[in-house]
This record gives sequence, C-alpha cells and structure tokens, in this order.
Amino acid sequence: MEQLKSRIEAVLFTTAQALSVHDIAEILEEDNDEVVEEALLELIMDYSSRDGALEIDDENGYILQVKEEHMDIVEKLCPVELKPAVLRTLSVIALKEPIRQTDLKELRGSNAYEHVQELVEKGLISKTKDKNGRSYNLKTTPKFAEYFKLKGDTRALAKILELDKTALKQKEDEE
Repeated sequence: MEQLKSRIEAVLFTTAQALSVHDIAEILEEDNDEVVEEALLELIMDYSSRDGALEIDDENGYILQVKEEHMDIVEKLCPVELKPAVLRTLSVIALKEPIRQTDLKELRGSNAYEHVQELVEKGLISKTKDKNGRSYNLKTTPKFAEYFKLKGDTRALAKILELDKTALKQKEDEE
C-alpha cells in the first residue's frame, strides 16, 4: 500500500489538473479502482495530519495543491493566471491607458469593477483618483510589462497595433 501511495503522490505532483480515481488507476496501470481509492484516501489523511504546505483537494477530482494560507508565496514566485474576461479588460486598459474607470465600465460592462479590483490586487494596473475625484484613472504598471515581457511603454505597442489595423484595412480596401 505504501508503494501505491507513493506512486499516486507522484501522479498528483506531476499533473496540473484534477484527476478521478479511474484516471489515476489508468495512469498507474492498476486494474482495481477501489484499491487505488483506498490508497488515495490514506494519502489524503497523511497530508491532512501533518502541518505542511500541501494538501490534496478532492472537490472536482483529486489534485495536489498549496494550502490557501501559503498562496501569497506562490503568487510571488509563479506567473499570474487571468480569466479570459479579466484579460480582455486588462487589454482595454493597456491599449487606452490612461483610461477612466467609468469609460472602461462603458466598454466592458459592470463586471469591469471586479476585474479592476483583481488587476490592482495582482499589481498589473494602478488606480488613482482623477482630477474631479469622481472616477479613477487606470494604467498598467511595470509588473504588467514584466509579466507580458514587453519592452518600452504600452502606448508604443498600441500605436503598432493601430498601424497594423490601418494597414489591414487599406489592404482590404484595395482588394
């Protein structure tokens, strides 16, 4: 049983997605799902009984992950993952910066407020009060440029993208 637990641990350590008991059994070429499940449950108990940084989550399948109380360390060391909607909001900010938050809301909808909060927390944008104090000005930070491996400022990138759009439109008009 200990060897099977070690093999299951290796599978969970290596994969980046939650796996079912059957998936794990297939990877390990084990015929009996119940034996795999029993070893897996023992492994879960092993992790929960010690005061380590890792746990096996079983909410949507089984996955080895860092406990929530240690996520601040992970976020410092690993790239930030953004949901597609948040990434689209970030794209609008980067291309139109500085942009007022109220203008962003008109372009991206009311969810933009939540997206802005997440992007500020992740350090990808900054948020400062505008002159009249009724809205915020949003712009990208050096961490944004570092994350996307951009050199120079994003206004130059926006100009390049605008030039590409103009060239594409001219080409379409010619055809």
